[in-house]
Amino acid sequence: MWKKWFSKSGEVTKIPEVDLIDPTRIPQHVAVIMDGNGRWAQKQGLIRTFGHRAGVERLRDIVKAASRLGVKALTAYAFSTENWKRPDEEVNFLMSLFSEYLDTEIEELHQNQVKIRFIGKIDELALNLQHKIENAQARTSENTGLILNLAVNYGGRAEITRAVKIIAEKVQTGELKIEDISDNTIQNNLFTGELPDPDLLIRPSGDLRISNFLLWQSAYSELWFTDINWPDFKPEHLVQAIIDFQKRDRRFGGIKK
Repeated sequence: MWKKWFSKSGEVTKIPEVDLIDPTRIPQHVAVIMDGNGRWAQKQGLIRTFGHRAGVERLRDIVKAASRLGVKALTAYAFSTENWKRPDEEVNFLMSLFSEYLDTEIEELHQNQVKIRFIGKIDELALNLQHKIENAQARTSENTGLILNLAVNYGGRAEITRAVKIIAEKVQTGELKIEDISDNTIQNNLFTGELPDPDLLIRPSGDLRISNFLLWQSAYSELWFTDINWPDFKPEHLVQAIIDFQKRDRRFGGIKK
C-alpha cells in the first residue's frame, strides 16, 4: 500500500524507504514551517516571488503525501505576524498567492475530503481574502479526511496573548473561576484547541529555531531539521522525518519503563 505516490502528471514514483514506516505509529499531527522559499529562488538567480509560488506547489505534494500516510492533521506556517516587515511588493504577492490558492486548490482539496482551516489573525487580512477563507472553511467543514491548518498572520505569542484575554474576560463575567484555570483551559482557547498537539514539527531551510510557531502546542513535539529549502522538500523527506520520529523515545518528562 505504501509504494504508490502520484505526481501531478499521474506517474507513479516509488519511495523505497516508505516500507520502513510502522503504519501503527504515524504521527497524528505534523506541523511544518515552510521556510526557504526566497533563498531557493535567489540561488537559482530568480526573484523571491518565484520561490513562494514553488512553495505552494510543494505544499500540494506534501498534503497528498501526509493524507496517504494516515496523518490526521497538517499545520503549515505560511505567513507570520512578523512577515509584515517584509517589502510591500513581497507581502502583496503573498496575499495574492493565498487568494489564488483558494481559487485553484479548494475543489481538489474538497474532493479528497481535506478539511481546510486557517489559524491566526484572519480578521486583519483584506476583506476579499477573509471571505474566501470563510467560504473555503465552510465548504470543507464536513469533510472527514486530513485537517489542513494554514497559519496565516499567525504568531505563537499573539495566540497565547489572545487566549489569556479570552480567559480574563470569562473570569470578569463570572463564567470562569480563577482557581479553575488549568492547562486545558489555555489549550481550549488556542486556535488549535480541538486538535492534539503536534507530534512532529519539521523545519526546512537550515535554521535551527521554531520562529514563534505553535509555542504552547510544541512543548513536547519532536523537532526535525533539514538544510533542504521548502520548495525542494519532497514526499520522501516527509517519509524520512516520520521514520526518524518513530525511532525516538518519547517520554514526556517521565522515564522509560
